[in-house]
Amino acid sequence: MMKTFDGFDGMLFIMPHDEMQSFWMKNCIIPLDIVFISGRQIEDISPNCPPCQTEDCPSYQGKGGMVLELPSGYCRNNEIKIGDLVDFEF
Repeated sequence: MMKTFDGFDGMLFIMPHDEMQSFWMKNCIIPLDIVFISGRQIEDISPNCPPCQTEDCPSYQGKGGMVLELPSGYCRNNEIKIGDLVDFEF
């Protein structure tokens, strides 16, 4: 919420459990692709989720122990799809 992305940036959320997660776009300032990751595999992608400034924002759900938010269109432009494997270096 209230964060900007410059260049190749994203935000990774590591959840306590690898289960269904629900994200919303309240107070976001740009549209995002939301990527749900279980283990090392992309389980679901909610593309082009628009910002929401009201109290009644839609939620985007998918299974995963990690959720990656990327600038809208990043998944399409880089051919990222459900079933792809991911690897992170921290």
